[in-house]
Amino acid sequence: MKILVAVDMQNDFIDGALGTKEAQEMLPRAVEKVKGFDGKVLFTRDTHGENYLETQEGKKLPVKHCIRETEGWQIHESLCPYCTEQPVDKVTFGSVELGRRMAQWDREEKIDSIELIGLCTDICVIANAMILKAFLPETEISVDSACCAGVTPESHARALKAMEACQITIR
Repeated sequence: MKILVAVDMQNDFIDGALGTKEAQEMLPRAVEKVKGFDGKVLFTRDTHGENYLETQEGKKLPVKHCIRETEGWQIHESLCPYCTEQPVDKVTFGSVELGRRMAQWDREEKIDSIELIGLCTDICVIANAMILKAFLPETEISVDSACCAGVTPESHARALKAMEACQITIR
């Protein structure tokens, strides 16, 4: 089985509170990737409550974003038709629940590969790639760099190099 994990392809990271030009430019490539993927597609959603600014993350990044049930929290509408599995809502950068779900799927039917795309390369993509590598060390984990965007182009490139050093295949 092949899995594609689309990390945090939410409005707030594309053209909302934390959106970037690079995320907007990457979106059509991500849509084509998801649309043409021959396997299971799973989305993650960065998910915060109204008390976000009182959390540790909110104190370090004081920009309210991805507040549950808001427009910014939603997966971008161009990707919604491909969201057939229940998304993994995550309250922090990396999701242990994602790792657990992939391990469960692997027990049910061997996972041959997991590919990641999404936002932001240097925060949530790298965190989830590392978690997946920890949960499934013998499964091929890869990242499609053309379907990711970081906070900045420089931090995107650094994250790709860091993942490559951890035996995550960068495409």
